[in-house]
Amino acid sequence: MYQFATAAASGGAGSIVQLIWPFVLMFAIFYFLLIRPQQKKQKQRASMLNAMKKGDKAVTIGGLHGTIVEITDDIVVLRVNDVTKLTFDRSAISTSISHSTESAE
Repeated sequence: MYQFATAAASGGAGSIVQLIWPFVLMFAIFYFLLIRPQQKKQKQRASMLNAMKKGDKAVTIGGLHGTIVEITDDIVVLRVNDVTKLTFDRSAISTSISHSTESAE
């Protein structure tokens, strides 16, 4: 009777590990395929938004192209043509091209 109880106890611990292992493996796959790349994109976007300055060319998420004429912590004013200036949230900027990289070309 004692041998049966110890065999059942040791077999139960092994089955728990076997049960948990696929979930750990799935989490690892999700982390490396979905979560980590998304975090990397968010860091790149945050650094791009922080690096913007006056004179940079910017494209909004709506596709509007313009040049930054004023910038604060949360607002960006873009000059679209000679007289039109539009105000956007800083988070509405999709891409930014630095003015210094344009002059280097």
